[in-house]
Parts: sequence; structure tokens; C-alpha cells
Amino acid sequence: MAEKWIKGAIKNPGALREKMGAKEGETIPKEKLAAKESQLRKEGEGDKKLSSAKRTLLKQIVLARTLGKMGE
Repeated sequence: MAEKWIKGAIKNPGALREKMGAKEGETIPKEKLAAKESQLRKEGEGDKKLSSAKRTLLKQIVLARTLGKMGE
């Protein structure tokens, strides 16, 4: 059941890897994901809003970190 959920949640495989500048087959370091997530959350603090592209990137990072925890 979990496999179907994961497959449905990933609409554009490889999109996050492309945005983070990692090569195909290479894993994105957890520290790099955490740093980028922190940066995006700071940008959207208070009454400021993130652009659509940045919101999408943040969602992709959060999903990647969640899936990474499931695989441990």
C-alpha cells in the first residue's frame, strides 16, 4: 500500500535533483536539503510569501526528507 502512495506523490521524478544541481544517480546530501529548507522557511516568515516556484521547491524538499526517513 505504501508503494502506491509514494508513486502517486512523486509527480515529476528527478525534478528536485535537477533544481538542487545533483547529477543523475547521485544522492542529494541531507545537510544540503536541510539548509535549503531552512533558507526557504526564513524567506517565507511573517507576512512575507514565497513565490509559487519556491513553495513547490519547499514541498519537494519536505517530501524528500520524509521519504528519506522512511527508508532508514
